[in-house]
Amino acid sequence: MSPVLDTAFVTPRDREEVVRHAVWESLVAVDIDHRPPVEDISVRIGLGAVGPMRFCSARASAVTVRRTERLARRDEEPAVFLGLQVAGTSLVVQNGRECVLGPGQLAVYESVSPYTLLFDNGVDHHFLRFPRSSLALPDRLLRETGAVAMGAGNPVAPLAFSYFSQLAVADALHQGGQAADAVVEPSVELLRAVLTTQYGDSGRAKGPLEATLGLRITRYMREHLADADLSAARIAAAHGISVRHLYAVLARSGISLGDWIRTRRLAECRRDLAGPAGRRRTIAAVGRSWGFVNAAHFSKVFKQAYGMSPREWRDQNRAGTADG
Repeated sequence: MSPVLDTAFVTPRDREEVVRHAVWESLVAVDIDHRPPVEDISVRIGLGAVGPMRFCSARASAVTVRRTERLARRDEEPAVFLGLQVAGTSLVVQNGRECVLGPGQLAVYESVSPYTLLFDNGVDHHFLRFPRSSLALPDRLLRETGAVAMGAGNPVAPLAFSYFSQLAVADALHQGGQAADAVVEPSVELLRAVLTTQYGDSGRAKGPLEATLGLRITRYMREHLADADLSAARIAAAHGISVRHLYAVLARSGISLGDWIRTRRLAECRRDLAGPAGRRRTIAAVGRSWGFVNAAHFSKVFKQAYGMSPREWRDQNRAGTADG
């Protein structure tokens, strides 16, 4: 991974703020206590992402990182962090437990609880962030495997360390595209395998994974709502299930796939048409931007849903703006 931040090129008085801003914007909100005086602070980090996973590879002078109780209450998507100790040692503290990580060891900790990371002799570490919902693991399992050093005693951990260390610096995958999409699910499953193996019962993960499948499917549909090719086959393939299984999962939640997608796309079109951006674009362009490739069909279903055509809705809101 090519570095995106090197404090050697930052004036000493700005180093703390530049580092803090980069970490907050790309990874998580934390307090960062640099041990050396500002003129001796040395930080070199590379940042990247593959799908919903985020990465930070860091080499730095001694530092303490704290996710305080106040920051842990921030309105953010809950996340699970995976720390990989490349060289030297570090200390992970969370929920009354602490562990020392040596080279080749890894540990997880959660964003929703306060934690402290101590790097007394400098940092040589990979930080990986996963959405909590993507792991679909019981809260108790995550609590009991958090802040635990995992290494040779866990048969899956060395494999995971090697894999995630390479993924963290894989520039080609950080560019996105089909190759990046292809490694998201295996990466999640590998971390799940590490944690369930550490917990001592890999079977414990199967029930929660199925139980949260409906939530993960609807989240995927929201994220890809604008894609014209969003279909049952694509959604099923993205979750490693059959189309029949997909419809069964949605039915249990009272969801009709076609109606769900159409209703939410129409709502987004309605919102856009009422706003300034929608008034600068053609009605057909607004429809296409939310997956309605046929302008006549878009107008028809819009009128069926809202009792007026897209043009009438846009003109009504334009008039309302002018009158105000």
